[in-house]
Amino acid sequence: MGKMGPVPSGCRPKCPQTALLVTHLNSPNFTPRALSGTIWAGNAATWQVLTGPGLTQTMFSHTSQPCQFERDCAVVMIPSGDELTMPAGTVGYITQSLGGSYTIFIDGNLFRVAGIDADAIGKEPVLPLALPENASDDDVEKLVWSQMKTCYDPEIPVNIVDLGLVYSCDLNSNDQGQREVSVTMTLTAPGCGMGDIIVEDVRSKIQIIPTISRVDVELTFEPPWNYQMMTEAARLETGML
Repeated sequence: MGKMGPVPSGCRPKCPQTALLVTHLNSPNFTPRALSGTIWAGNAATWQVLTGPGLTQTMFSHTSQPCQFERDCAVVMIPSGDELTMPAGTVGYITQSLGGSYTIFIDGNLFRVAGIDADAIGKEPVLPLALPENASDDDVEKLVWSQMKTCYDPEIPVNIVDLGLVYSCDLNSNDQGQREVSVTMTLTAPGCGMGDIIVEDVRSKIQIIPTISRVDVELTFEPPWNYQMMTEAARLETGML
């Protein structure tokens, strides 16, 4: 996605952002315009950004759910990956709520709220996982893959497994009989600013599975990802089929 607009007042970014003028598309005088190589376009009650030929990412629409931060909350700016603090009282719109985390549209910017902080926007926080006492390695491995299917690129409404970003996942036991998981994955683009955030999301969601003592997530770009690695359902969801 292109560069985002100004950071809302009260946010404390770790590094400065490039501000772009954003035009409200409800305006009767709206005409698509090019801003720093990014073309903003849309129709009534919709904000959209065209990231390339035929690639459109909806940022906000009339179906987005309004929300207000009830307390100060750690958030991550999309797509730069900068960590900010969103102050209590900030108003925004939930554009995506997949995998337990939330993507919030605020003053021309997108932010990610982790599932453990969902209470900050009036949602139920993610509950801890449970396993039966006699769970087998197969049971645990199924739960590992299930957890990875709750991980999303905040800009794409398809989980990382169906996107084809997970190249391998191995479950082993160490010398103490504890379970360890090793994941090799990639990103849709090497320069993705959310890469570290997505990797940590994978690691943390596997780490909370009972009986797992260690999780290693390796990021690789060999082979490079392409859309043919997506499942058929994912290609259909994103209009690539």
